[in-house]
Amino acid sequence: MIEASNRADAGEPSSEVSEVVLDALRTVYDPCCKEKEISVVDMGLIESVELDGEGAKVELVLTSGWCPFAVDLLSMIQDKVESLPEVEGARVEIVWDKVWSPDRLSEPAREKLRWLPPPAAVADREAFIREARERALASRQRRAEGAREVTR
Repeated sequence: MIEASNRADAGEPSSEVSEVVLDALRTVYDPCCKEKEISVVDMGLIESVELDGEGAKVELVLTSGWCPFAVDLLSMIQDKVESLPEVEGARVEIVWDKVWSPDRLSEPAREKLRWLPPPAAVADREAFIREARERALASRQRRAEGAREVTR
């Protein structure tokens, strides 16, 4: 997924500065996943990091072409990269001709986003769904009761 300078594999940047940039981007969180602390790197949003002299070019793949946070992401990434002493300037560009998919997620991001167990891990799927529906119904009832209490 991630290209760093000379087409290095993810996790094996081709230069120390590329590695510094990627490490810094691990502290920039996708606004949709900030509460789960999933970085733009772990979300698989970073397509490449290229160094040009003292500057860096970061290519970004969006989860959706209509991502409401695209402008924020561009700014957050640029600000983070430009804050690094090893980099004089940064350009952040969206790669429009690549499609994001869950395959781009890092394993830690997959685990944080998993709210259902793998299907093979559920012996009785009908019971699992029935229990989940019962929990959802109980949750809706508690919220409705709480709303009634607030209006009294």
